[in-house]
This record gives sequence, C-alpha cells and structure tokens, in this order.
Amino acid sequence: MLTETTIWTTPWLRPFNDVAALDDLLAQIHPTWSLGRIKARVLAVIAETADTRTFVLRANRHWPGFLAGQHVGVEVEIAGVRHQRRYSLSSAPTADRVIAITVKRRPGGKVSSWLHDHVRAGSVLGLEPPAGAFVLPEPLPERLLMLSAGSGITPLMAMLRALVRTAAPVDVAFVHVARDPADAIFAAELARLAAITPGLARHHHDSRHGRVDPRALAHLVPDWDERHTWLCGPATFMATSAPTSPPTGSPRGCGRGVRSSRRSGTASAAAAREIRCVRSERLFTADGDTPLLVAAERAVFGPATGAEWGSVTPAAV
Repeated sequence: MLTETTIWTTPWLRPFNDVAALDDLLAQIHPTWSLGRIKARVLAVIAETADTRTFVLRANRHWPGFLAGQHVGVEVEIAGVRHQRRYSLSSAPTADRVIAITVKRRPGGKVSSWLHDHVRAGSVLGLEPPAGAFVLPEPLPERLLMLSAGSGITPLMAMLRALVRTAAPVDVAFVHVARDPADAIFAAELARLAAITPGLARHHHDSRHGRVDPRALAHLVPDWDERHTWLCGPATFMATSAPTSPPTGSPRGCGRGVRSSRRSGTASAAAAREIRCVRSERLFTADGDTPLLVAAERAVFGPATGAEWGSVTPAAV
C-alpha cells in the first residue's frame, strides 16, 4: 500500500524529492541557484599586496546579511575533495548582497593558494552563514583605537568602512603593523579615507623596528589608554600588543574597552582536544592553534564532502 511517505521517497520522482539532486539540477540552469544553500558569484578579484587578494562576491537570496567584523565559511572543491575555511568579511554591510573577503596566501595553505590561483571573476563559491561576536557595540564609544597586524586588518577594515558609510560621528585612531609598507593591506584606501574622513587618523608601524609596546603606541596615539580598543592579528601580536592599562576616560563607564579576535581561530595551544567523528568513529587530536578542518586534513582523513564535519564533537574535555 502506497503512503504519502513512500510516494515522496520513490526513486521515480528523482530529482524532485532529493534536495541535493535538485540543487545540482538548478546549478545547471544558473550556478548560484539553490533551494537553501548560500552561493556567491565572484564579481572581481583585487590584488591588495603581493600575497593578498580581495574577492568581491554577490551572494544569492539565501544570504542573511552580516555585521561588520564577522567571518564567513568559504567552501571549495579541490581535486574532488571539499574544503572549508573561514575568512573575515572585509566589506561594509550593504543591502545588495555584495560582500568581500580578503585572503592572504599562506605558505603551504591549500585553500588560500587555490583561491589565489584558480578563482576569477565569474567563479562561484559556496558560503556558510556569517558568524562571530567581534563586532562594534551599540551605542558606539566616542573614541576608538583599531590595532591590527597582517591580515588581522580585515575585520577592522569592515568596521571602519561601515562607520564611514554611515557617517558615524566617532574619533578613530587606526594603527596597522606590517614588516614593510608594501605589505600593508588596504594602505592606499586607509590613506584616502583618512584624507576625507573627519576624526580618522591612520598610522603605520614597521614591525622591523620592534613591537607595538605601550611606548610605541603612546608615540603614535598619545591618548591610546583612553580609547576603547579593537585588536586583531596573529597570536604573538595579540599576546604582546594588547593594551594593558584601563581607559581613564571610558565614555561608557565600563572597564577596559579592549575587544580582540585571534587570527588562529581557536583558543590556545594548551587547549588540545581529542576529536571523535561521530559517523566514522575516527579519532584525531587538534591543538588550540590549528583550525579543526586543517587538523583533520593533516590526520589524512580528507573528507570528500563537508557532511561529516558537521557532526564532529569533542570526545573528551
């Protein structure tokens, strides 16, 4: 006896009763069409520095929007294996679903290198919904210090672009650390914005001259200890450059106004955990400074799709 359930699961109705198969069929008609997945077409690829590129994307109608400072999962298929990495959104939120990610090529980086070498205008990428709490608060503090190093500038640039776009009346000191001015991401745009935006002062610190310690910071931004600070960069930069003095003139009356975002994506090397894949029961260890998918790939698991990693859970804590 046929029931409603057996009718809708019968092979005779494929692909209309198979979401994945129907998505594949829709993609043949238009590469960004999908029943529920977020896909985005690449509109432009912009060379920021010798090893950093910005990918400007237009997402499909499933894009939920984002807050400046958040990150997004990017999914690519390399040699038949699906990989996902999370990158900070570097653009300001807009209503037209045009977004941007800025990706630095990492030595030995599988996904970053593939994006640099293969993605062009017209390419289509799969996306995950944006996430992350590294965002500006409401109401905004009157004075901000944005302190970044390397590709840590990307979420802060999204915040700054959002502030400029909305003409928010804030006082922003933006300090970026790089080994050489040629390595400074968004240097030309920061200079342009500083020239036309009241209240924005930008500074470059050459890391070859030493770290951004309180003395160096005071030279660049004399009132740094009175500002609410947003900090983003490599783990070593985060550990040595975070302001340690509380703001003496906090506009919100709170404690230290320091917010930070680790570029390693996890807590610390000391937080190593054994990970169990629920479906396959395979085990591997991931330390706190390695993204979970990278640790899995190093363990030679290499999933053909991202499905299994949706069910990865800590085996013990």
